[in-house]
Amino acid sequence: MLTTTAAWAAPASPLLQLGKSELRDALTSRYDTAVKAVGDASVRAAQDSRWTYAVEAKNQCGIAIGFIKSGTKDAESINKCDDFVARLSAPPPPPVSAASAPPALDCTAPAVSIFFDWNMDTPLPEGVSTISTLTQTAAQCGWKRFGVTGYTDTSGTTRYNDGLSLRRAQNVASLLSQGGIATDAMTVNGLGETQLKIETADGVREPMNRRVEITASAN
Repeated sequence: MLTTTAAWAAPASPLLQLGKSELRDALTSRYDTAVKAVGDASVRAAQDSRWTYAVEAKNQCGIAIGFIKSGTKDAESINKCDDFVARLSAPPPPPVSAASAPPALDCTAPAVSIFFDWNMDTPLPEGVSTISTLTQTAAQCGWKRFGVTGYTDTSGTTRYNDGLSLRRAQNVASLLSQGGIATDAMTVNGLGETQLKIETADGVREPMNRRVEITASAN
């Protein structure tokens, strides 16, 4: 669930060569695969990265589909959607024997998206799981600085959305703190309805815009 900015770039996807209709069908198929995996108890309980890949694929494919609906082909979310679904669909690694060395931990500094229901300041259940995984990985990878920035969709007044976005960020920061992240290691902000993931008119309840972005770095 270690969600997405310039901190990490997925490889270019062949989906970018498809026309709008074919692309939307391909993204929808990948989104459905991710949603099914998120709801699969065996994936959730797996001792590998499939749960992380499933949540990330669901988030990124949803973002890509949102862009397509607004008439935009967003290369970043398309690439990540395709990459995470490919990782999710790959055969799980064989069990590690007592004599085998554990697999190397991926400590690439992440950028994570945590999503919210409309007018709510507590994250969706998969977001809570993402935060839990992030805090566990942070301790192993030595990430020391975290940015926690909240956003809203364009429904509601600017003043109200500024406060809502900050509450979202503060609640995510609280969950990070419960997972062992020091309060003074976090920079917490609320930017209201600015920097939309999906560009919309005023008053639109776009779920991809209701989010908190978490970034992490080693210094």
